[in-house]
Amino acid sequence: MVMLVPLRRGRDDRRQAPVAAHDIADLEAELRAAISGEVRFDSESRAVYSTDGSNYRQVPLGVVLPRSAGDVVATVAACRRHGAPVLPRGAGTSLAGQTCNVAVVLDFSKYMNRVLDIDPARRLCRVQPGALLDDLRGQAQRHGLTFAPDPSTHRWCTLGGMIGNNSCGVHSIMNGSSGGRTADYVEELTVLTYEGHVLRVGPTPDHELDRILGEGGPRGRLYADLRALRDRYARLIRARFPDLPRRVSGYNLDDLLPEKGFHVGRALAGSEGTCVVVLEALLRLIPSPRERVLLVLGYPDVYSAGEHLVEVRGAGPSGLEGIDEQLVDFLGRKGLQREATGLLPEGRGWLMAEFRGETRAEARDRARALMSRLERARRPPAMRLCEEEGEQEQLWTVRESGLAATAHVPGMREAWPGWEDSAVPPERLAEYLPRLRGLLDRFGYKGSLYGHFGQGCVHTRIDFDLKTRPGIDRYLEFVNHAADLVLSLGGSLSGEHGDGQARAALLTKMYGEELVAAFREFKAIWDPRWKMNPGKVVDPYGIDENLRLGTGYDPPSLETHFRYPNDHGSFAEATLRCVGVGKCRKLDGGTMCPSYMVTREEIHTTRGRARLLFEMLQGEETPLGWDNPDVRDALDLCLACKGCKGECPVHVDMATYKAEFLAHYYEHHRRPMAAYSMGLIRTWARLASLAPGLVNAVFRVPWLGAALKRLGGIAPQRSMPTFARRTFKRWFFARPAPAGARERPPVILWPDTFNDHFHPEVAVAAVEVLEDAGYRVIVPRRSLCCGRPLYDHGMLDRAKSALREILDALRPVARAGIPVVGLEPSCVAVFRDELGELFPHDETARRLREQTYLLSELLDEIGYAPPRLDGERAVLHGHCHQKAVLRSDADAKLLRRAGVACEVLDAGCCGMAGSFGYEARHYEISQAVGERVLLPAVRRAGAGTLVVTSGFSCRGQIEEGTGRRPLHVAEVLHLALRRSRRAGHGAMAPARAPRPRALPAAAVLLSAALALGISWRRGWLRR
Repeated sequence: MVMLVPLRRGRDDRRQAPVAAHDIADLEAELRAAISGEVRFDSESRAVYSTDGSNYRQVPLGVVLPRSAGDVVATVAACRRHGAPVLPRGAGTSLAGQTCNVAVVLDFSKYMNRVLDIDPARRLCRVQPGALLDDLRGQAQRHGLTFAPDPSTHRWCTLGGMIGNNSCGVHSIMNGSSGGRTADYVEELTVLTYEGHVLRVGPTPDHELDRILGEGGPRGRLYADLRALRDRYARLIRARFPDLPRRVSGYNLDDLLPEKGFHVGRALAGSEGTCVVVLEALLRLIPSPRERVLLVLGYPDVYSAGEHLVEVRGAGPSGLEGIDEQLVDFLGRKGLQREATGLLPEGRGWLMAEFRGETRAEARDRARALMSRLERARRPPAMRLCEEEGEQEQLWTVRESGLAATAHVPGMREAWPGWEDSAVPPERLAEYLPRLRGLLDRFGYKGSLYGHFGQGCVHTRIDFDLKTRPGIDRYLEFVNHAADLVLSLGGSLSGEHGDGQARAALLTKMYGEELVAAFREFKAIWDPRWKMNPGKVVDPYGIDENLRLGTGYDPPSLETHFRYPNDHGSFAEATLRCVGVGKCRKLDGGTMCPSYMVTREEIHTTRGRARLLFEMLQGEETPLGWDNPDVRDALDLCLACKGCKGECPVHVDMATYKAEFLAHYYEHHRRPMAAYSMGLIRTWARLASLAPGLVNAVFRVPWLGAALKRLGGIAPQRSMPTFARRTFKRWFFARPAPAGARERPPVILWPDTFNDHFHPEVAVAAVEVLEDAGYRVIVPRRSLCCGRPLYDHGMLDRAKSALREILDALRPVARAGIPVVGLEPSCVAVFRDELGELFPHDETARRLREQTYLLSELLDEIGYAPPRLDGERAVLHGHCHQKAVLRSDADAKLLRRAGVACEVLDAGCCGMAGSFGYEARHYEISQAVGERVLLPAVRRAGAGTLVVTSGFSCRGQIEEGTGRRPLHVAEVLHLALRRSRRAGHGAMAPARAPRPRALPAAAVLLSAALALGISWRRGWLRR
């Protein structure tokens, strides 16, 4: 019979009385005076830190970003004087609710984030709590060392967070006998108690313990209490603590046993900030073999994979992971990792066994020895041995995409954590997997089963109903049954993610009342006032308290411009898309999130902005609805780069949310002038084309150019783009008709505003390249624009009008299946992204989305072989929108096909991001983003190296920041054509239209004034 735990286990005397508003104000003032770090008690910051990766939400009292250990001591002292709880926090990715609380949050990730020292001889390192795991691993690798635990968040998780959570990961199996939890690698911690005592704690031999007790004082009393606790509960600890590699639930009281050296530091690891604040850590490193191979084994199902686990584990892999067919199916439904899943051997359940060695041959021999044994089995698995680094990385992305695959699956209910990391002894995994699946089926739940099978840890997200009372009650019943199942097999409630609030109420099932009482005493020894992250682990909030959704979740139904087809047409559901995994906090590689990469501010992550949008619909901590200044401020530094749409595991689309919000916000507020000067660039470009020389000359007059930039909200440091003396369309329609028949059907070349009015040479080059590829090029005579700059300023009414014109004009083109070829990635992205989001049910929009290409995409698809440019070298920077929603590899493939030695820069966003970098208030951030990787890389490139990028804003940023003139890929291919023609039949210059006669200056100024007056009178400029 299942024992159902009570919903609320907290004792009344441990419940926290709320801190009065005047005390909070006094606390904030005291902190501002006392520390050099940052103090934030505003509604915006409190809303951003109100949740983590879990199902829970608690708005903090305030947030402190300390710069030093002294700041931390002063912060805790001020909190103690005002009776305020404290919550230390790293990357805030916890899945059990342990990093949200009604407390003062200490965020260590911005400043206290250094790897202080590495001692390769002793294999030790000293780190601050905010140090990133991959920073440590990168530095340790120089000495042939590594830190074994590596969660999937290794690029952005902090060491302090790992210590607090007792994190594990794929390679925690590497050191076999010594375990794989972070606690197993803790040598010593420097900690601060809520009472203000700074202690250094680690292993304590008997003679050292006697010395400490003899000294007396706070440390002596604390150690005496810990020893008494250990002695009183030693028998129970030995009897009730499960002997398995992945026990993360409860406090590590077993580390206080004599046979474990009375290791106080390891006893505190995994205490989830409920006992102390970690100020510094001394951690153990292990050797890191240089080479690795990956053996993937395919089985009829995941249960069969579990049956062979012990044999595979016995071969000594450095990592042993499992995935099931549902994970692969979910990835396929979402269009993710298709190339990678194609590398999997035949099967419906897989084990991924990594083997390492000092040489590739050593690693390979270990894998092949296992393969030989498995081949002799009665039912041998399908096998694939991957030695090439790229293939291995692709296959590991399948496993690391577990959360991306199982959240927001099309056609399925939303899935949540709550029973996502249970663990059993590895030898009993084959029994646990089918019984867990049976329990899911019994409750009508769906969930993929995958995880760290080598250590018996199973991950899953389950489609719980967390919005209705019956659904929540059913969730509670399920976790009770699931807990009984895992404990019947000698397992642990948590094998990696901790207890927090999600599982703490179940600890009595696992350990019994006496040991839970021991946990309570352990916390009280360290935190007698019960102020360190209260309500988590011991005397916890109930599993169904503080739910982020819950029965009270009832967001307003807002009228929107975008239709959100992937979120059931609901903006509210779109704000739930973020699951808090924190990939937007990474600081290297990829594009997301450029403003966070230079500010390291949580509010400038995709996650932080998504949380504020969620809070905006609750109307509790920040104002309800579109007229919300907190959201406006948070979105201000969003570059609308779409990096999140391409890189976020669940495709949060902040560029779209920003455009939506600004469209409604500016219905009641005046737009900044940059919205008109840059957002209406199409209008100004068409006017300037009447007398481009005159307009360019005006901006070259220092005082006049400066005044116009100031009026338009443009940064004075920026040079204004030069208008072409002749537009591309004028050239195209004036040129003679090309001679000869074409091998291929016609294509529409899209004359975007940027390449028509500023860089017509790019479009001219594209025409000749397309004609060389056999196409007949058609250019629309009608003036059409996708409205790309309008989205950044929320001018969605104008943008939709522009797109309706396109739909009307191109309906015959769409029906005929004629390809539309674009040159500007951001404009092509409108066809492939915004068009479908705004008009999801329009058949022409659907067809255009399918038949619109970047030039490089089309040419690569048909296998175009350009003339050779052998000997040329190039550095290639991809436009953000190209990387997010288009094909980012086509440019490089074409250049290499032309014989160009091409280095693809992993530079993220250029920083210009359309009009963002031109705006005065964004100039410094724009430059900081560019200087992060891109501009230094271009400066390092030799003078003879081509600099290639297809984005108008990217070219502007590079030219201004380095003095180099970048080329569009069309220009490089055209260069190859010209050289080929010179070598064969002599130079063949492109046709040129007669130079247009300039209009008198007075006529230009009069026309411009008339156009501005009409626009203002009709309200076009005031929208």
